Amino acid sequence: MTTVAYPGATGQVGVTDAANFIPELWSDEIVATYKSNLVMPQLVVTLNHVGKKGDTIHIPTPTRDAASAKAENTVINIIANTEGVKNFTISEHWEYSRLIEDIVKVQAIDSLRPFYTDDAGYALATRVDTELHQEGVKLNAYGHQGAGATVEASAYTQGAVIGSDGATNWDPGANSNAGNAAALTDAGIRRVVQSLDDNDVPSARRHLVIPPVEKRKLLGNSRFTEQAFTGETGGGNSIRNGLVGDVYGVDIYVSNNLENVTATDNSTDQIAAMLFQRECIVFIEQLRPRVQTQYKQEYLADLFTADLIFDAGVLRPEAGQVIVVDDV
Repeated sequence: MTTVAYPGATGQVGVTDAANFIPELWSDEIVATYKSNLVMPQLVVTLNHVGKKGDTIHIPTPTRDAASAKAENTVINIIANTEGVKNFTISEHWEYSRLIEDIVKVQAIDSLRPFYTDDAGYALATRVDTELHQEGVKLNAYGHQGAGATVEASAYTQGAVIGSDGATNWDPGANSNAGNAAALTDAGIRRVVQSLDDNDVPSARRHLVIPPVEKRKLLGNSRFTEQAFTGETGGGNSIRNGLVGDVYGVDIYVSNNLENVTATDNSTDQIAAMLFQRECIVFIEQLRPRVQTQYKQEYLADLFTADLIFDAGVLRPEAGQVIVVDDV
């Protein structure tokens, strides 16, 4: 087939002429922003279900058992447990959409696209972090109200403790219905760490996620900043750089996305911090953030949408503890 050129022809529609009708792909930028804003997923177990069919994940939960002494001339002791399973249904589908009219694309300064890219990634990352924080309501390392530590708490009032001693149950009706939230103390952290130790929770990959107000308070406690305790010198010292690195082998992270909890008087001046080992919560990702664009002629605009599909749940409630602190 021969292609005939028309050197003198006019009226062609080229890439430059149709620039406002060519959708832009922002996927890589969205994913980069999304990842940079995630805090919780890096601290918990992540199951990659990307590209796989199905809406339910079955995770076996085998029971730990003890070794048996072998007596002379006797048969061995056969362990025959009926192992458990935890089921997680993938149901969280979230999206972020903008309808960008042609006049905006023509007249807006170049910073418009980076803003939408960053905002979409941040919005999706915040939703994932929020979901993982909300799962913290079920953590129950101390085994409050007669429930064993391996039983998921059904509410903050069942499983949560207060920061001052790490053992007293958080009570929304205490102190004339204002709640009994209390700041973290050295003793409180050590008590929660003991709760995990008592439950045979691995000591590696333990994390404490606190709000900024608790970071301020911890930095005012010499126990967390003195050189003899932190082992840091020079520019690495937490007094100089304002960071709390770790305590008792527990990495400390600061988040503005922790759950607020409400006392009986409906105040929201209390926050649910969490100390946990990574195996207590699972994050299941079925569709990583994707970006789609479609030109809508009826609006003379590009429809831009970023979305993701995921879910989260508690694997081992005995491997984490909610600690309710105040925010003043």
